[in-house]
Amino acid sequence: MKPFSLLIKPVSADCNLRCEYCFYLDHSSLYPQTKVHRMSDAVLEKMISSYMATPQPQYAFGWQGGEPTLMGVDFFKRVIELQKKHGRPGSSVANGLQTNATLIDDEMARLFAEYHFLCGVSLDGPAAIHDRFRKNGAGAGSHAQVLRGIQHLQNNGTEFNILTLVSSANVNRAREVYEYLRDRGFHYHQYIPCVEFGESGTLLPFAVDGKQWGDFLCEIFDIWYKTDTRIVSIRLFDSILTYLVDGIYNICHMGRNCNQYFVVEYNGDIYPCDFFVEKSLLIGNVADITWEQASDVKVYHTFGKQKTLWNTQCSGCAYAAYCSGDCLKHRLPQSGGDPKTLSVLCAGWKQFYAHALPGFQQLAEQIHRERSTVAAPGTSPSNNAASYANAGRNAPCPCGSGKKFKKCCMKQI
Repeated sequence: MKPFSLLIKPVSADCNLRCEYCFYLDHSSLYPQTKVHRMSDAVLEKMISSYMATPQPQYAFGWQGGEPTLMGVDFFKRVIELQKKHGRPGSSVANGLQTNATLIDDEMARLFAEYHFLCGVSLDGPAAIHDRFRKNGAGAGSHAQVLRGIQHLQNNGTEFNILTLVSSANVNRAREVYEYLRDRGFHYHQYIPCVEFGESGTLLPFAVDGKQWGDFLCEIFDIWYKTDTRIVSIRLFDSILTYLVDGIYNICHMGRNCNQYFVVEYNGDIYPCDFFVEKSLLIGNVADITWEQASDVKVYHTFGKQKTLWNTQCSGCAYAAYCSGDCLKHRLPQSGGDPKTLSVLCAGWKQFYAHALPGFQQLAEQIHRERSTVAAPGTSPSNNAASYANAGRNAPCPCGSGKKFKKCCMKQI
């Protein structure tokens, strides 16, 4: 079987915040038998043991929600214990955590640092922007609590990225958001378009349309390309460069199918995508089927193949290689489930690639030249934007030393 990762919902949709634009909050209705959803130790061990019994180049666990830190620090200690128990000698294990950070304290941050968890922290910009939609149950903004959690991560040397949802609150304030993050030393960004549809298939008020998304990306690119390619890593931009240089996709919406990971709900139920956790797409449960069997379930493959059931406009598009029709989440809800529907963000993607692709191609050419002129392993890369732009901090260092970039030449740049 081909490699895959797990995206795990140990608390299902339970969360201590009530973000207005959250797409997952109402998924608790899938499991109405209880108001509080917590993964049991039996489900946790079965999931970890069965996954780590499969041959993988790396065992990748993504912990999401809802808010996964509701499980408490002891749960994550147990995760590590079970990964050690069931891991084979020499196994590579990666843990990622997507969090609002409001519940992270010093003990939790210290544990995450010790075991190299990479945390993705949701932060939409300055307080006035962030607090527009990201509120707690009492209706108060969460910005101050997020920064407190980030401080715990920083104090303990925990690695983290910033996840910014681009909504109606910040889509017209790209520079303000970008500079706010950069100037506070947050140099790893991921910008995610807020695309949510109402029952009629039209965008909800807090969502962004294609033109807005295109304008936002173009403005971010212009700032980054001019001054910050060696300072700020933006996941989408890194992925575009990786594709241009190595022909590899590392963002799922750029890929040709949607069979790259499995979602595991709190009770062990398995689904093909966190945007499509629906009863009709239930693959099975970790207690009942193996991962090999899950990979062979018809609903899994049928869902995955929808990615390349393109609109007729896509086949002749100059940028189809960079989006492969875009995420199904941006296509299916508009039309009642027709995958051949054009992405609601299509115009924005075209605008962005028409504007930015020449710059990415220049960076890619620089990377190729650097690779061909590396003097010797361990030699620092030239003072050049392209090296940093292409190298993620956990990626092999461009100098060829065999070390991770963050442990090698990243320190010298």
